[in-house]
Amino acid sequence: MSTAAAIYARISSDPEGDRLGVARQVADCEALAARLGWRIADRYIDDDRSAYSGKARPEYRRMLDDIGARALDGVLVYNLDRLHRQPRELEAFFDTVDAAGLTALASVEGDINLGSDDGRFHARILGAMARKSSDDLSRRIRRKHLELAESGHPAGGGSRPYGYRADRVTVEPTEAAVIREAAAQIIAGASLRATASDLNARAVPTVGGRPWTVQVLRRILVSARLSGQRAYHGEIVAQGDWGRILTPADTARLRTILSDPDRLTRRTVRRYLLSGGLLRCGRCGAVLVARPRADHSRRYICAKGPGQPGCGGLAIMAEPVEAFITEAIMLRLDSPMLAATIAGKVRDDATLARVQVQLSEDQDQLNELAEVYGQRTISLGEYLAARKPIQQRIDTARRQVAKVIQTGALDRYVGSASVLREGWPLLPITRQHAIIAAVLDHAVVSPAVVGRTAFDPARLAPLWRL
Repeated sequence: MSTAAAIYARISSDPEGDRLGVARQVADCEALAARLGWRIADRYIDDDRSAYSGKARPEYRRMLDDIGARALDGVLVYNLDRLHRQPRELEAFFDTVDAAGLTALASVEGDINLGSDDGRFHARILGAMARKSSDDLSRRIRRKHLELAESGHPAGGGSRPYGYRADRVTVEPTEAAVIREAAAQIIAGASLRATASDLNARAVPTVGGRPWTVQVLRRILVSARLSGQRAYHGEIVAQGDWGRILTPADTARLRTILSDPDRLTRRTVRRYLLSGGLLRCGRCGAVLVARPRADHSRRYICAKGPGQPGCGGLAIMAEPVEAFITEAIMLRLDSPMLAATIAGKVRDDATLARVQVQLSEDQDQLNELAEVYGQRTISLGEYLAARKPIQQRIDTARRQVAKVIQTGALDRYVGSASVLREGWPLLPITRQHAIIAAVLDHAVVSPAVVGRTAFDPARLAPLWRL
């Protein structure tokens, strides 16, 4: 009875997808099977799969299932390291073949007798050597990439980065303009989803010609490359030697905005321009909330009830108060006082970038602390004590960056309200809200005069932020 053998072939990287590496392995294994007189029952090929990374290998898993079902009598591989590069995985393989009674394992570079202690000992030595080789290679690659990053050389591999030509250093003007526009929208308060949808609606192509997604847009905008900086594992480590599309301050702003965990929880679509604390009750000071009437007309009210701290004694229609506040913002933007206030704010790119680096380092330290606590290396008391100063530094840094980000929404419009007025109806409501919130802290709404039904601007008392 001939041995029903499996051929297993694997290659860690196949960027071209031509499977030439595994094809050569299979051909050599087929020749070996012919010499041994084994019948090939099936071929199991994991192309572009690493045995070192620990990621799933579907064909390897299928072969184990067939061994467990006793459908195979032997296994053919080019080399043992094609089968395993992790000692623990080799031991699990031994358990499977033991349960099935399989002892025949042959490789092009030498046979392994799984039925003998010496054979298994030899397999374990080869597995340990393969693991050490992988560890050494991985360490050398990491060190080389760090050296390249610290020297300011651009990262290579894959398709060209959006905004740059094929040489990866020369700015592509048309794409650079798209990046600057998208960055300005995000800094001004627009959402990634709305910005990506706008690019798709205008048929702006990505590098690969596919539609824009939130994930693709986020990855581009937080890239240090755009501001001529080199990052390694997310941390900025050097100045790059290629053209800039954004400033380092823009990168710092975008990274802070797009790493804000609150953005991940704000899923409700904004329909009321002044919601979120911009209007307060003149009776009790509570924040007015959006609440339509039975006829669906929009209004803001002071809500009273479970979980609602208001007095319940005040309401105002949404459209006229939103129109009034919007017009007040336009007038405010053209005032010399506002221009002088913004001009006096600190806009030092280097300072902002430094704060952003410190913020990133503190967040990493907080994550490491949580991991140590999760491993029960420290007590809850020790965790809380160590966490407090780190969190305080994070909160302080976020406030510093937020001050600059807030006024960043106004950069194009101070002294040029006519530009904003013309384009206002076309702006997403999230961006309109960000512009208003950059200038207005809140407006106090007084109770209506009894018997007066028309909108009364005298009911509004704005408290300006700028």
